[in-house]
Amino acid sequence: MYSIRGGLHQAVVSGLFSGLFLATMLKIIEQITHFKVYTLLLNIDYIPYIKNFVFPEIIEVGFHLIISIALTGSLHLLITHRKVFTRKKIIVMCTSLCFFIGVALFPTTMFSDKTPALSSIPSLAYWLIGHIAYGYVLGELITRNLSNGRLNRNSNMNFMT
Repeated sequence: MYSIRGGLHQAVVSGLFSGLFLATMLKIIEQITHFKVYTLLLNIDYIPYIKNFVFPEIIEVGFHLIISIALTGSLHLLITHRKVFTRKKIIVMCTSLCFFIGVALFPTTMFSDKTPALSSIPSLAYWLIGHIAYGYVLGELITRNLSNGRLNRNSNMNFMT
């Protein structure tokens, strides 16, 4: 049986690592290209009430990491509940979901004058590449977590490539 306690710990670690990966990647892209994709990642202008506050960058990154941890925990539970236990399927599931999250979130750029224009194709491309890479890293981490004994050793579940 899947260990909720162990799964939660692994979700936190995996969510932090993959979330920091995405933030770092988008920050580097923004610094090199000047397309505001990191700014978009940290943007909260579309959230009522909270948008009225100005937070330091570290707090905004913290908001992003909370979302990353929640997403990772949800994926851990979904993968174990649906018994998705091949490396390929886990990575495809995580990468696809993160791609669609990127697609769904990009339009929030229209709620802020600090983020890229909705019509910015390069920004959209960098944003989606970042989310695909994030999904891949997340899928790898979840696969490693599950294959390292987070499931009952008596189960006949294989983590094949």
